[in-house]
Amino acid sequence: MPELPEVETVRLGLNQVTLNQPIIGGAVFLDRTIAHPTAAEFIDGLLGLSIQEWHRYGKYLLAKLEPMGWLGVHLRMTGQLLWMNQAEPLHKHTRVRFFFDNDRELRFVDQRTFGQIWHVMGDQEPKTIITGLQRLGHEPFSTEFSDEYFYAQLKGRKRPIKSALLDQMLVAGVGNIYADEALFLSRIHPETLCVDLKPEQAKTLRENLIRVLKESIAARGTSFSDFRDVSGVNGNYGGIAWVYGRDGDRCRVCDTVIERMKLAGRSAHFCPNCQPAISQSLRKA
Repeated sequence: MPELPEVETVRLGLNQVTLNQPIIGGAVFLDRTIAHPTAAEFIDGLLGLSIQEWHRYGKYLLAKLEPMGWLGVHLRMTGQLLWMNQAEPLHKHTRVRFFFDNDRELRFVDQRTFGQIWHVMGDQEPKTIITGLQRLGHEPFSTEFSDEYFYAQLKGRKRPIKSALLDQMLVAGVGNIYADEALFLSRIHPETLCVDLKPEQAKTLRENLIRVLKESIAARGTSFSDFRDVSGVNGNYGGIAWVYGRDGDRCRVCDTVIERMKLAGRSAHFCPNCQPAISQSLRKA
């Protein structure tokens, strides 16, 4: 699933090519992709509106429409927003098309069909329609995501830190890739319980989480499977990842073989030497 850096990469690309152009038509090929309103009403409601600016909150994309309203997109597992010529052949997984002048279009392609799109009409707040926004924690780059906030969210919780980082109510936008990367840089084993983390460890983890997110944005995200930017180009972070997707390879720091484990149904990649597990006896002590 695209995480914060991938969605941010798409946002930056969309802001370069789609702004201040009226939507003059479109087509919906899979009705369930449209979360609001109905698929039959969706395109007609957008006609004549233009995109003023794309925003991102967590893994959600939000386009402010002129003269009013919002367009919301969640890419989910395999969604792609591609800016292209209308004459280009349709991908078999094309779900929605938005037509603009000069034969240009924004095409939503989604193989697994989990992605969703909303049109929030009039002066309604996006959260009233896109209810998932109500359940998101602070953005990692926001001033609210402070050392004090982060440690307070972890303190006393008897759950693995890797699982906690995937909780969108704790921090918005983080998923498997960057949780693994931040834990490696912080020398914290993914099974370490939140309750066992000291304040200085939480501080280091918060700093490294922000670091890997920024580094991935600079590399235009990660393309291990379906992610592409708006031009259809792969992200480059996978080539410099510390542990994610590198199980069986050697650690870039100590040359130990990177391992992969299952944790609460999700994969976790780590170096057993750089990220030693906390023993039960040490935990009790």
